[in-house]
Amino acid sequence: MFTMRKTAIAARVALIVAAAGGMSSAMATNGYFPIGYGMKALGMGGASVASTDNGFAGANNPAAAAWSGTRIDAGASIFMPKRGYSRSGSGLGGLLDGNQESDSNAFLIPEFGYNRALSDKLGVGLTVYGNGGMNTNYAGGNTPCFNPNPAPGAMFTGNALCGLGKLGVNLMQLVVAPTVAYKLNDNNSIGVSPLLVYQRFKAEGLQGFGLANAGYDSSNGLGVRLGYFGKLNDTTSVGVSYSPKINMSKFSKYAGLFAGGGEFDIPANLTVGLSAQVTPKVRLALDYSSIKYGEIPSIANSAQTATGPLGDPNGPGFGWSNVSVVKVGVEWQQSNNLTLRAGVNVGDNPIKGTDVTFNIIAPGVVTSHVTLGGTYGLSKQSEVTFAYMYAPKKSVSGPSNFNAPPPAGAGANATETIQMSQQSIGLQYSWKY
Repeated sequence: MFTMRKTAIAARVALIVAAAGGMSSAMATNGYFPIGYGMKALGMGGASVASTDNGFAGANNPAAAAWSGTRIDAGASIFMPKRGYSRSGSGLGGLLDGNQESDSNAFLIPEFGYNRALSDKLGVGLTVYGNGGMNTNYAGGNTPCFNPNPAPGAMFTGNALCGLGKLGVNLMQLVVAPTVAYKLNDNNSIGVSPLLVYQRFKAEGLQGFGLANAGYDSSNGLGVRLGYFGKLNDTTSVGVSYSPKINMSKFSKYAGLFAGGGEFDIPANLTVGLSAQVTPKVRLALDYSSIKYGEIPSIANSAQTATGPLGDPNGPGFGWSNVSVVKVGVEWQQSNNLTLRAGVNVGDNPIKGTDVTFNIIAPGVVTSHVTLGGTYGLSKQSEVTFAYMYAPKKSVSGPSNFNAPPPAGAGANATETIQMSQQSIGLQYSWKY
C-alpha cells in the first residue's frame, strides 16, 4: 500500500517534471501534439487509449485509471528534430533566395505519471505532460531583402523573413492533469481529468511583419479530458478519450501577431481505439485520433484568404488544417521479464503549399513515424521501459508570400520549401505497488 511519504515523493517528482517541462518545447509530433504519452505508448506508435499498463491516464484516457493499479512512471527522452527551409527562383538576381537549417536540434523531454487504486472500483492519478514542436531558431544576416524604410527599394541583409537578427519561435504547453476514474461494473469504466494548462511563447526576428521582439509571454487555461474504457470480452478492449477546445488567456505581448488580439487556444481532440490480445503473448492496438487545428483562428487562418491584418480576428495565421492520425502497435511478451513493441503512426500534414512562408518558423510537416520499444521487469515491483522513434524527412513547397507586388511584397517569383525529420530515444522507470 502507498504510504503518505511515497505519495508526497510522487507529488515532488511531478513538480520537478513540470519545472523541467517548462524548459523544453519540442517533441515527436502530429502537428504540434505528441504522437503518444509515456514510453509504452511511444513504442506502440502512440496507440494507447485502450491500454491500462501505465500511469498516463490523464493524457491518454482518464477511464484507464480505474484499471492501472498503483504505480509511478517517470522518465525522459531526447528529441532530435531537423528543420529547414529553402527559397529560390525569385528572379531578382538572388534577392530573397537562400536555404538554412534551424539550430537547437536536441531537447530533453521529461514525463511523469502517477496512479493509485483507492478500491477495486475507484482509481485516481496525476499526469504531467506537454505539447510542443513549434520551436525553431534560424541565424540572421543571410538573406538579401528589400528595406521599405526609410528608402523604399533599398536593400539590407536580414533573416529568412526579412527581419533583424535571429528568426524563430518557441511554444511550450504544459498540462497538469489530476484524474479520477470509476468502474461502472466489471467491464466498463468512465473517467475525468481536469486540465490545468500553462503555455509560454516567444517570437523573434519578425520585424518584416511589423513586429518587434517582445520576449516571452505566458497564458493560462482550464480544460477537461473525458474517457471511457470497456472490455468487450476477455481479450478485447476499447477506449475513447475526448478533450473539447481549451480557451486560453491571451498572449498580450503578441496581440499584433495571433488572430483575435493574441488568442492561441488549444484545439479539441478525440481518440478512439481498440486493443486485442490475439495470442497469449501478442497484443495488437489500433487508435484513430482527430485534432481540430482548423477550428483555432490563430492556427488555421490562411495568409492567402485573410481579410484583416495580423492580430485581427480575420488576420493571417499558420494556415493549418485539421489532422487525422492512425496509430498501430504490436506488443510481444518475449519472456517473463521482457516485452518488445513496435508501431507505426501515420497522419495528415496540416500545412498546405500556399502557406509555406509563415510556417518557416513552424514547419510541422512530418506525417509518418516508426517506433520501437520494450520493457524489462527488474522485479515484481519495478520495470524499465525504452522507446525509439524515427520520422523520415517530409517537405512541402509553394509560392512565397514575398511574390506579391510592392508595397505588400517584393514582386518576386520565388518558390519556398520547408522540411522536417525527427528522431527520439527515451527511458522510463516504473514502480508498481
